Amino acid sequence: MSKVFTITEGLENLGALRTGGQGSVYKGRRMGPILTAVKLLPTPIYTESDEDKNYRNFKNEVAKLQKVNEVANPNVVKFLSSGITESGSLPYIEMEYIEGPDLCELLQPPHEKIFMLQEVIRVAYQLANALAHCHQVGIKHGDIKSNNVKYNVQTGNYVLLDFGLAIMSEEQRRTSIRNAGAIEFMAPEQQEGEMLLQTDVYSYGIVMYELLTGCVPFPLQGNNETGRNTVMIAHLETPVPDLVTARRAALPQSWDDAKQAVELHVPQWLLQVVSKCLEKKPGDRFNSAVELKEAIVSGSLSGDKQGQQSILLTENERLKDELAQLQQSDGEKDKLIRSVESIAIAAGATYNKAEGRYEQNRTLKVVPKNVFTGVVVAAVFFMALAVYAFVTKAPNVIDNRPIYTSGKGYLHPPYIAMPYTQDNLAVDAITAAEIKRVAAKRRRVVADSIAAAKARANPVKRKRKKFLGIF
Repeated sequence: MSKVFTITEGLENLGALRTGGQGSVYKGRRMGPILTAVKLLPTPIYTESDEDKNYRNFKNEVAKLQKVNEVANPNVVKFLSSGITESGSLPYIEMEYIEGPDLCELLQPPHEKIFMLQEVIRVAYQLANALAHCHQVGIKHGDIKSNNVKYNVQTGNYVLLDFGLAIMSEEQRRTSIRNAGAIEFMAPEQQEGEMLLQTDVYSYGIVMYELLTGCVPFPLQGNNETGRNTVMIAHLETPVPDLVTARRAALPQSWDDAKQAVELHVPQWLLQVVSKCLEKKPGDRFNSAVELKEAIVSGSLSGDKQGQQSILLTENERLKDELAQLQQSDGEKDKLIRSVESIAIAAGATYNKAEGRYEQNRTLKVVPKNVFTGVVVAAVFFMALAVYAFVTKAPNVIDNRPIYTSGKGYLHPPYIAMPYTQDNLAVDAITAAEIKRVAAKRRRVVADSIAAAKARANPVKRKRKKFLGIF
């Protein structure tokens, strides 16, 4: 094996892509613009001979990986080369570089939290196809998780990456998994270092569950020993949470009701496949990804008619709900129209069939209710006043004698008519003459008082006489 990881022999290191317990992945460039991905394993190899156990194990596992490339598969990353680095004596494998996001990134904003059913089924088939291709040549991946499956933007396929665990020995796998493995995706038996074909099937089921619900069944709370042990025990003992319930809770609010109803109806065959993949005992799962792939193909084909019927039933229910809403809306509109009709009729309007609207009669004057009430009350008041005045009015002549009424302001109607005689008139004349005399006398007294006041206010100065004489 050639030592080409460092900047020698045409392989250029462009920086780390990802690091983990199973080693680090670097972006490389070989022979100009060709980009590659280089997986650097943490176990050093000091001598390239069969006497070195690590070297012997590495060579055997690489030989298995080379079988994967014998038949090209669009869903499996291509292996380009392997070797030992010049600095550090670390083994590496060189693979093609896949441009595009991984599944973990596709579950993060700005993407939706969950995958649509059509895309889930597409991933389910392509990932099962990749695993089946590996299992057919005896390769167990051992590290199936959402960020080890990438979407190739060049081809539109999902590609399985990172076969780091596949080329490790059993002892190396135990150490790597115990210290830094993705515990959320590990099968119960894998926690003891055992890796079977059914182990990949279990991890596959975890990935499908995550795509459907947006979360793994047993998420890690804090990357410490306590948190890892809790997840490990859950894989061993805790039943998997109901997938449909978890998907219903994760449905995006941006989807309308019709889309949510369709996306919530997970095909029964897919639910059964995921459930069988997540069995606690390896013997209860699919024996390998080959059997898993067959179940997916069979389920998808038989489920086409069921899926179409389900979609039709869902659409039928949606249309029924929409019809009920329209009928309810029509009933409310009828009530509104009837109320408008009553108001229009009360306002004196008539319906014009030609124009399709209500029109007010211009010859009629509509008076507001409060104004009309005020006019009626005022009319009644004046009518009552007129009747009262007519009833209480006294006649102008009694026994053909003139009527005398006093003109003093403090008297108010009704006036009382008093008959007068000739003697009464004489007395009145004497009284009037006496009043005039007294009034004239009072006027003279007042005038004299005013004159005296003026005289006192302006006294006449007397001229002093000048006396001339001799004393």
